[in-house]
Amino acid sequence: MKRTEAISMPEGMHRLQITMSFPLRWVNSYVLHDADGRITVVDPGPRNQGTEQEWQEALTNLGLSFHDIGQIVLTHHHPDHLGLSGWMQQKSGAPVRMSARSRQEADYMWGPSATIDVVLPEYYRQHGMPDEKTIQIAEHMKGFVSQITPLPDVTFIEDGEWLDMGGKRWVAIETGGHAPGHLSFYSPESREMLCGDAVLPQISPNISLQPGSDDQPLLSYLQGLQRLGSLDIEKAYPGHRNPFSHFTDRTSHLLAHHEERLQKMDEHITQHPSNGYDVCVSLFGDRLGTHQLRFAMSETLAHLQELIRRGQITQEQRADGSFFFKKA
Repeated sequence: MKRTEAISMPEGMHRLQITMSFPLRWVNSYVLHDADGRITVVDPGPRNQGTEQEWQEALTNLGLSFHDIGQIVLTHHHPDHLGLSGWMQQKSGAPVRMSARSRQEADYMWGPSATIDVVLPEYYRQHGMPDEKTIQIAEHMKGFVSQITPLPDVTFIEDGEWLDMGGKRWVAIETGGHAPGHLSFYSPESREMLCGDAVLPQISPNISLQPGSDDQPLLSYLQGLQRLGSLDIEKAYPGHRNPFSHFTDRTSHLLAHHEERLQKMDEHITQHPSNGYDVCVSLFGDRLGTHQLRFAMSETLAHLQELIRRGQITQEQRADGSFFFKKA
């Protein structure tokens, strides 16, 4: 278990910093002590030998074992959140809980019949990404399978459902954009929020358009931010970086950030009708590693889709099947 600094947490709640890949370096997992003496684990992190060892050590340090786990709750399906849940379920026998939409997305991305390692690179190629980079994306996507194996058996959580965690009552709030079916958990009594990756204190959560998934992810995200931003929250516990208290201001800042990005893309296409990859490079540069390039490309396409929805640009298809964008 790694900690970058000691921070104050409420009684009966611990934050574990589980190692993940660069640039984020660690994901926040939360352990909440329940009234029956058992614990709830929220987002156990990605699976590899190192993170398995981190959990063994963390539980020992807390005077706990896997058999003390009463439930495993997942905010969303991404490997750095879902990854260890199937392994932890096997070790503990505990139910794993997530939204039905999130589990559907996990099967689409990582299930036994998933073809995302073929579909996504081809989608990027149609939007102008060079072949040598799409080949790297294909290999990159295959690398996630070991981080999420085995997928857990899941008991679904519905939007608006109440959960007992850490001696408090939390209501599940389902939003989209960063991940379809993403769940945040709000305790009105203590004014606390377990917000996963829906709102992060320092970085903008990635918003990705992917074939076969949400076809309007930025719209979903903006609507979710407005819903979350209307809540009275004193302290938020995110999936990355440190807990923070400026939750409402942060949702406003993220809404403004995406409007600014939409304006930049609209201005670019007004001057230069472009394919998606060219727009991506104009915003994020051409020196990104494969993982960051995937995020940047899908984020670009998500914003372009929102500009289409707003009637500001159109998407055209060339004779070779490739796409480009021009001013409406």
